[in-house]
Amino acid sequence: MITGRFAPSPSGKMHLGNLFSFLLAWCAVRSAGGEMVLRMEDLDPQRTSPEYAAMIRRDLLRFGLDWDREVPCQSTRTAAYDAAFARLEAMGLLYPCYCSRSQVHAASAPHLGQSEFVYSGTCRDLSPEQRSAKKRPPAWRLRVPDEEWSVHDGLQGDYCELLSRDCGDFVLRRADGVYAYQLAVVVDDADNGVTQVVRGRDLLASTPRQMYLFSLLGRPAPEYYHVPLLLAPDGRRLSKRDGDLDLEALLTRFSPEEIIGALAHAAGLIEKNEAISASELAAEFDWNKVKKEDICLTL
Repeated sequence: MITGRFAPSPSGKMHLGNLFSFLLAWCAVRSAGGEMVLRMEDLDPQRTSPEYAAMIRRDLLRFGLDWDREVPCQSTRTAAYDAAFARLEAMGLLYPCYCSRSQVHAASAPHLGQSEFVYSGTCRDLSPEQRSAKKRPPAWRLRVPDEEWSVHDGLQGDYCELLSRDCGDFVLRRADGVYAYQLAVVVDDADNGVTQVVRGRDLLASTPRQMYLFSLLGRPAPEYYHVPLLLAPDGRRLSKRDGDLDLEALLTRFSPEEIIGALAHAAGLIEKNEAISASELAAEFDWNKVKKEDICLTL
């Protein structure tokens, strides 16, 4: 049985881009008679809140996107991340990094033209004496091999990275003690029994390193479907920060079924832009119809 998941970050109101990926994830699971899991990704307590989590639950249900079980949120899962971290440390794969953000940026190049920087390895081979002389608390990075890791994405096709060149040693725990998304999402998906992950294609580049982590921890990786991003009319990616196409405002103008219809039409799932419920859409869902490229949407 397929087990999919909603994994929202309760750091703001849900916008149309969030709804789009959640709608496709839900339809994929329900069309296959699978199970849907809800998990709140609240790793950073300074950026998330229970109030936003409650709003997200309410909005999902408004659109008919239910779930079969809710699993513990990330803020309660530190012991599980500690165990995975200790296992990797025992394998000799972790090292402390004392570089500031500005130092990382100055010594590195952006990954594939994006804003993410590939770490140059400055702290990789520091001696114990050099480490003890540092005056700031370290982040902890995972050593990556000079190997290619690939994923066959169910929508985007094959994607491959040479970890040492395209990814670099990446952070698993920040200097303030908060675990990084890369470790937490792998441990959570494994422990929650997730077999299918549907998310925005901006996260495709993080998938090879997550598959590497699954392998190190001896856990099976899920299947991935990285869906197109929704863009504002001016070509910007929709974001919580800018409040683009906020669902609360949209629901004063359109019904949930009209919004779902617009999203389904934009994705290529239905021929006409007309109202449709989530359950009706799931009954005729087909990954072969879903567009791969980002979508500029106007409502």
